[in-house]
Amino acid sequence: MIQRIQTIWLLVASACAFLTLKFSFYTGTKTMENAPNQWVELNGQANLLITILTVAVGLASLILVFLYKERKRQITFTLVTLLLSVVNIVIYIAETGKFVNGAYALTAALTFLIPVFLLMAVRGIYKDEKLVKSVDRLR
Repeated sequence: MIQRIQTIWLLVASACAFLTLKFSFYTGTKTMENAPNQWVELNGQANLLITILTVAVGLASLILVFLYKERKRQITFTLVTLLLSVVNIVIYIAETGKFVNGAYALTAALTFLIPVFLLMAVRGIYKDEKLVKSVDRLR
């Protein structure tokens, strides 16, 4: 299980997802109802939908590590998790439009690295599947 490279990619993607719950994606001033502009950090806990998607991506990436015996199902679920992470990024970017002014945090890179790690995991799973098929053909 741990000797497979996609396990490492999935664990790193899961770690990045859980880190985005704490670290900010965007910081700036935001107009609140019945209040002056306030300095706000946009992170994974700022919005309920973002929180749900972030936790779902993190847990799915962690659970996918243990599906190593079912490679086809692992590829399918990894691609679904990849889609969820892209939707999460789109929602993050949509939320930044609600700020008056601000800047992206350096830790926003964690959010953008999640799909990259998931793609690398899909590539590793596909290579494993190809290898198993070629070995079965030789028997």
